[in-house]
Amino acid sequence: MDTSLHTLQTLFCQLGLPSDPEQIAAFVESHRPLGDTIPLTGANFWNEVQATFLAEAKADDSDWCESVDRLDSLLREK
Repeated sequence: MDTSLHTLQTLFCQLGLPSDPEQIAAFVESHRPLGDTIPLTGANFWNEVQATFLAEAKADDSDWCESVDRLDSLLREK
């Protein structure tokens, strides 16, 4: 059983993205604001594998949900 803590940094690692705080901030800054009508998984900056992982994390109400929700919120800030 996976009992690791799923933080924003570990989510970025899981997505294959740079995960240090500065790189996360730069990613968020360069991709926000995500429009209200665009689902997180429908954003054009995800590849197919990343979008699928995010969608499954939400659909399965997995341990990743909180981190995915946090990322979604950060990307929607104006």
